[in-house]
Parts: sequence; structure tokens; C-alpha cells
Amino acid sequence: MESDSEATTSPSPDPERGTDFIRQIVAEDLASGRVDQIATRFPPEPNGFLHIGHAKAICIDFGVARENGGVCNLRFDDTNPETEDARYVEAIQRDIRWLGFEWDNLRHASDYFERLHDWAVELIRSGKAYVDSLSGDEIREYRGTITEPGRDSPHRDRTVEENLDLFARMRAGEFPDGAHVLRAKIDMAHPNMKMRDPVMYRIRHASHYRASDTWCIYPLYDWAHGQSDAIEGITHSLCSLEFVSNRELYDWYTDALELPEPRPRQFEFARLNLAYTITSKRKLLELVEGGHVAGWDDPRMPTLSGLRRRGVTPEAVRTFCELAGVAKSDNRVDVAMLEYTTRDDLNHKAPRVMCVLRPLKVVITNYPEGQSEEFDASYWPHDVPKEGSRKLPFSRELWIERDDFMEDPPKKFFRLAPGREVRLRYAYVIRCDEVVKDADGDVVELRCSYDPSTRGGSTPEGRKIKGTIHWVSAPHALAVQVRLYDRLFSVPDPDTREDDFKEYLNPGSLDVVDVAYAEPSLADAEPRSHFQFERLGYFFTDPEDSRPGAPVFNRTVTLRDAWARIAAADTASSQSDTESRSHVPGVTNAEREPRGPTRAQIRAADRAADLNLAEIFDRYVELGLSAEDADLLVLDKTLGPVFDEALEAMPENASAAKIAGWVINEVARLDSGSEEASAGAAVDGARLASVVGLVESGSISRAQGRSVLLELSRSNDSPAAIVERLGLEQISDSASLEPIVDRLLEQFADKATAYRGGRTGLLGFFVGQVMQTTKGKANAEHVTELLRARLDG
Repeated sequence: MESDSEATTSPSPDPERGTDFIRQIVAEDLASGRVDQIATRFPPEPNGFLHIGHAKAICIDFGVARENGGVCNLRFDDTNPETEDARYVEAIQRDIRWLGFEWDNLRHASDYFERLHDWAVELIRSGKAYVDSLSGDEIREYRGTITEPGRDSPHRDRTVEENLDLFARMRAGEFPDGAHVLRAKIDMAHPNMKMRDPVMYRIRHASHYRASDTWCIYPLYDWAHGQSDAIEGITHSLCSLEFVSNRELYDWYTDALELPEPRPRQFEFARLNLAYTITSKRKLLELVEGGHVAGWDDPRMPTLSGLRRRGVTPEAVRTFCELAGVAKSDNRVDVAMLEYTTRDDLNHKAPRVMCVLRPLKVVITNYPEGQSEEFDASYWPHDVPKEGSRKLPFSRELWIERDDFMEDPPKKFFRLAPGREVRLRYAYVIRCDEVVKDADGDVVELRCSYDPSTRGGSTPEGRKIKGTIHWVSAPHALAVQVRLYDRLFSVPDPDTREDDFKEYLNPGSLDVVDVAYAEPSLADAEPRSHFQFERLGYFFTDPEDSRPGAPVFNRTVTLRDAWARIAAADTASSQSDTESRSHVPGVTNAEREPRGPTRAQIRAADRAADLNLAEIFDRYVELGLSAEDADLLVLDKTLGPVFDEALEAMPENASAAKIAGWVINEVARLDSGSEEASAGAAVDGARLASVVGLVESGSISRAQGRSVLLELSRSNDSPAAIVERLGLEQISDSASLEPIVDRLLEQFADKATAYRGGRTGLLGFFVGQVMQTTKGKANAEHVTELLRARLDG
């Protein structure tokens, strides 16, 4: 069983990451010789916990350095003694390591307090800084507005001697908080408000968590930040867009101090704004202190500790940040993208088990009383190349999901109903013969009969069972608590509303099921273990509240619910049957009539008429699809035909399960109303099959395959033509890569020795060197395998 440890191995660089504007700048600076080695830093303030927005900055700061054989420092911007704490320092380090990164040097702004002070004295001596005695309110009043220039402080023309004297007395603790500040003397009429004599130091008689009571004056962020970069030799100061107006001030300080070249250069990228989420530390603290959430690691919180406790994996977060991209303008990213990367990663990590959340009792009347038997059930579906199984006990009394029974079922409900048959996963086919109700008319029990000839779920030829449901043997069931987490807010933009953001908290963000019934194998579930509860979602054993024999499960993310999707589509649709049958992905209206019906159109018509659905389901399962994937593709009038068409063009190196995964995860995203979907028509199955074949052969990576898929929705080019046009084809053969690997290992023999001495994180450095040498063309996975063989051999 898979478990989620506190630390992960360092991620290897991805060849696709050489296309954003920051990486282009870095490549140009290296090529031109402006810098010899890339140096970046991640500079959090230790006044709170890291959140999903920080994850993007971490991936950029550490990733850019690693990909180019550079260094990345972790530097705590600890210039505010009143809000900072050592526990935040520890939490930040833990979160970065969990995300898969390791810093080259650990630094603190407080390391440089003395040097920053000396530089401030230097600016005073050169007439470029002065001590101001205005109050905070007066300073704001004198600063002016965006449309009106500010006014000079009456203290601006103090002599150098007077400023030196006052500043020394400020440091000596002679004055109370707020009596004086040190300001840079720039221009009170400057159009950039940051340049209107910014404050450099303020008096704070507070104990610093590292420096104790050594200081009573503390530098402001804008003064400490750029100079700390200069001290550390940072070449590329990467930060989010809200600091764009600070860049001019940073440059002014380095010019005024006449610091040597190469000086730090600041580059801004769009911050990660996630829908249905807030990332303001102040507002997150308000949620914690107000009792709206259970703490900073509440699984509904966007903090990395909250995501970790929910069961989101670091790999999913890194992939999400990669898909979100590095842009120059702010945008809001749909939270569905994070849910998608989480499902995609957990699909290969979470063993499948069964758990009933809303139990309804079933009695198998023709099964002998007191008898039980066991079924061997695999932990993994056909498309996940892993082994492992467990024994499932079966008895006369079972629990099934209440939602899997309806007395008066609508069209396309293929679960249990009076007189209907359904397949119990891994077990038998049962038929509902009788419904038992209580005095209030509520259904409390189903009396069913089973067919002994269907053991294992098989059926005689010609007998079609349309539905498969999960179950748990009642006498053997394990009672567990399950926490169903949903989005914390009910609107996508709670942070930009004019009224109180807390008014938009989602009242259904947490649903605690105190007694759910799980299969007995889960009694030994370790904390931090991932599972897929079949047909329900991905779940994570809570690391704090679980106890031996009494696990608590947090829902990480739901599965796609084919029934809910079809029901919603039927409710929303106003098209006629003819219009519905004529929708063919990848075929324009102009092309549709002259060509006549395609295979996909015919199959769409079959689905619309509910023809042969059970037969199609059985065929999909026989091809290796999981039951949930088969259910979805059988019922979906858009994705199903694409899958059928792709099957007919499936290359030899692919499989039906691989094709299904691409249809469900990638084509569905293009057809989901996302930004990608607006690019053009959906993708046809034949060209999709070609993309899967290119990925499976190693010609392109999966991430590159996504890019090709998006291009397919915009043009009629073949996948091969798009790969050639975009220059995506990878170098995957060992004959081409081995000489490059050997040459680099010889060139960096000292690092190879350090790796063999235990610094295994250097593997990422070597992968980055190969990717840089091949201009991103090498197959990163194959490169990693070659390097491991050379370094470990």
C-alpha cells in the first residue's frame, strides 16, 4: 500500500520547461556571458504557513536554478520581529522538502542586519538618506496620491551630521517606537509612489526570534530585500507581479551604493490565483482564529500543510504549477486543474478498495445463513502495472450505497431497482425482489436473490448486466469515520468581493460521515496512506486522528460521476435527438452534411437510443478498462464516440486502457469549457490515437502530448506534423545520449563524487545539464535512468 512520506525525492527537470519567458531570459544571460552561474532564492517571510501560491514560486525559483546547474538559496525575510516565529521557519522548511526541493544555502535577512545598517549609514553620509520625525499618518499624508505629487518632509534637509547622530541614537534605543524613521532621499514627485522617499528603518522595541534584543531598529522589506540579493550574489530575483513597482527602487538602492556588477536583476511573473480560494495570509489567519476552519492544516485550506493532510501529493502540486504556466499577466486558474493533476497522480498510487458511505442493508435471501466465502480482489485496475490483492469476505447480509437503489428509477439509471439485476463488484449478480420500509415509509432493507452461476461477476453469454456497484459484507465490515471535503468557498472569486469574504464560505465544505462501512483490509491502513474508494473518490488516512484499527479517512478528490454528468446534461439540454446525434468531435458543420454519418455518429446515435450499452460496457472491461472508466465512456455521448474511433486507429504500442485515460483526462479537459476548450473544435479519435502512440514510443513526453492535443483542436495538421513544427521530438536512443552523459560526468567529476558520497540530490543537477546541452530535446526519464546507471554502477 502506498503511503505519503514527509519528504520526497527531488524532481527531475522537465524538458518542456524551457519555453516560458523567464527561462528564455536565463538562457540568453548564460549564452551572452552576462552571468557564469545562475543563482536564485526563495525569500518567504516567516509569519505564516506556505500556501498553493507559494508552491508556484518555489517551483520556479528552485526549478530554474536546478535546470541550469545553478544554486537556489532559501532566505527568510525576517525583518519584522512582531509577526515572525521559529515555528513558521520549521513549517516552511518542511513544506519545501515535502514539495521535493532542497536549498543550496540557508540564509536569513537577519544575517545581514549589521551590513545593512552600515550601508544605511553610507547613504546618510552621501546625502541620500535622512531621519524623518513625521508620524506614520503624516508620512502617508505628505506622500500625495497617484495623481498628485507628494510634499517634502520638513525634516528632509537635516544635515548629514544631524542625521548620523539621530540614526545612532535610534539604534541605541534612545527613542520610543514611531518617534523617527530613516528614509531614502529620492523624489517626492516621482510617478512611482514607491520612489517617494521610502522608509528604510523604523524603531521597534521588540525581541527578534533570532537576534533577541540586539536590535531595536529594523529594516523594511524594500531596503533589506534587494541588498540581501546582492550580498548573496543572486543573479535573477524572481518574484510575483505585485512587486513590479518595487523593481525601480531596488535598482536605485544598488546604484546609490555603487554595488559591483553583475547586480541582481528582478523579473516578475503572474502569481497563482486559484478559483474558490484565498491566499491572503491575513485572511487565512482570520479563518483560523475565527474558528471557521480547524487550523492551518485543515484539509480545506490552500496551505501546503492543508493540502498534504488532505492527501494531495507533491507530484500533483508540481504538475499543477507546470500546467498553470509562467505568464506576465495575472489570471485565475480553475481549481479543477489541481483536482485533475491530483487524480492523475493518485491513479497510479492509490490501491482500490471498497467502502460504503451511506449504507443500505441488503439481505440475500437464497444465500445460506451463517455461511461466508472470500473473493480475491486486485488492488489495481488493468491499466496500472502493479500487483497486489486482498481477500473480500461475502455473506448473506451486505451494505450497499443508498444512492445505488431507486424505487422508481429514471432512464439511464443502471443500478438496483425493484425487479432489476445488478452486478456486485468481484462477487455475484443479484436481483431486488422486495423492498422493506419503516413506519415512515423510508426504505430500510432490500431483500434480494443471487445467481450462484455468476460467481466473480461473470455472466452467461447473451445475458447483459448494465450496472456494477460496490458493497461490503455486513458481519465483516469495519466502521470508520470519513470526512468529505469540498471547496472552501461557494464562489470562484471570494477575495475580490466588496463585502466580507467570509459570507461566501461554502456551508457544505465539510461533511463528516461518523459511521461508514469499509472492507476489513482497511483495519491495517497506516496514517498517510492513499486509497481509491471504488466509485467514490480518492481518500487519505488522516495522519493526526487515525488510530490502530480505527482509521479516519479524508476525501482528497472525487471521481468523475458519470450518472451525475449525464443527468445534468439531460436537464440542461434542449436539443432534439437529431441534433444530439449529429455532434461529432472534430467535424465542422460545413463538413458534416456532405460526408454523411461517420462511425462516431452512428455510435453516438446508439448511445442516444440506449442501444447495446451493456454489451459495450462488457467489451470495454474485456479490453482492460476499469469498471468506472467503462461506465463513463458508455454513458458519455461525447467522449464515448471519440474513444471508439481511437480504438480503431490504436497503434501497436498503446492499449485500450491508455487510450481511455487520454480520452477521460485530456480530451474531457478540452471539452470542459476551460480556456483550452475555447481554442477550437474537439479532437477526433484517430488523431488522438496517433498522439498516444508518439507518447508511448518515447518520441514525445506526456506533457508534450498535451501540447500536441491542444494544437490538434486548433488545426487540421497531423500529430507528427505538429511535433515537427513545434520542435518537440525527443532524443530517446541510448546511442545519442550516452556520450553526452559520459562527457558531463567527466566534466563535473567533483559533483559525481559528491553524489556517490550521499548527495543524491545532485541527480537533478546532472539531468539539468543534459537537458541544457540538448536544448530540452532529451527524454528526461531516459536520461535519469542512464545517469542512475552510471552514478550508482
